[in-house]
Amino acid sequence: MNFTALLASAVLAIFPSPQLQQLVDDGAASTAVLAVGAQSGAAGPITPDAYFRIGSVTKTFVATVVLQLVDEQRVRLDTPIERYLPGVVPDGRRITVRQLLDHTSGIYDYAHDAGWSTNRWRGADRFRHYEPAQLLQVAFSHPPYFPPGTGWHYSNTNYIVAGLLIERVTGRPYGAEISRRILRPLRLTHTSLPGDRPGLPNPHAPGYTSVDGHLVDATLMNPSLDWAAGEMISTTADLNRFFDALFAARLTSRAALAEMRRYVPATSLFDYGLGLQRFHLPCGTTVEGHSGEILGYTTYSTHSGSTHATLSYNPLPGGDASAAVIGLFTAIHCD
Repeated sequence: MNFTALLASAVLAIFPSPQLQQLVDDGAASTAVLAVGAQSGAAGPITPDAYFRIGSVTKTFVATVVLQLVDEQRVRLDTPIERYLPGVVPDGRRITVRQLLDHTSGIYDYAHDAGWSTNRWRGADRFRHYEPAQLLQVAFSHPPYFPPGTGWHYSNTNYIVAGLLIERVTGRPYGAEISRRILRPLRLTHTSLPGDRPGLPNPHAPGYTSVDGHLVDATLMNPSLDWAAGEMISTTADLNRFFDALFAARLTSRAALAEMRRYVPATSLFDYGLGLQRFHLPCGTTVEGHSGEILGYTTYSTHSGSTHATLSYNPLPGGDASAAVIGLFTAIHCD
């Protein structure tokens, strides 16, 4: 049996995946969808081609566009952001583009303020429109976590600034640049930047949260609160195609891709590069990609060699998906 046939048989062996079904059977999720390469599966009342909110996986798309601008010599990673966005970022003369993309800038995360996170129920405010300047105003009303380059702290604010960087350098909306540079060339026809649109295309599973002890449908929201930090919608197949192209250096030069893969220590579970996470699996294997969380939707897109796997599920309040998720990716990526 040749390598392709062996890989195909290994992939087929995980469908239907017991770990995928476990997410639903254990009450950790209402539905889940998974794609490993061209093979896909689903658990719960949803089809494998369902759309979902990808949350912070949006950051990888944004970072890819910034690195394309680096390839075009229109942006330099180690140049202060003040050069491109004068007067926008406090202490911007000491904060580089690289430090924004790998979360070593020290800039406060606006989403930590009450009412400013799409990971929490916001009632009627979930339909409000937000401008990037409003998000920055919240962030910059707080002192930084640390001086630039002296620590690591995940901050959605970094990618709001990165979105503004793209717009200033190109003269076009950041979403238009993602569409022009990534979505259209790769024919990612099921991936979108919704802007103020509160819904998702069909088919999709509803997302839930708990409000005063009651289960509430949290699917509809205006994702402009996340903007370049996490507003996008996609499918498992599209995300696998995107990361396949990214890691094959079909979206940037190999030198730019190497910069994206310059990881810094972040947490015990992962290291962080430029819009990329490197996850540590229990078997000792590391995989690259990104995770995303937005109210009602959790996504992990993980990649190792020729194996591309994307999982999205709709977490239920009070459920614990960690064991099933770790077990699933261990089954996929570990020998």
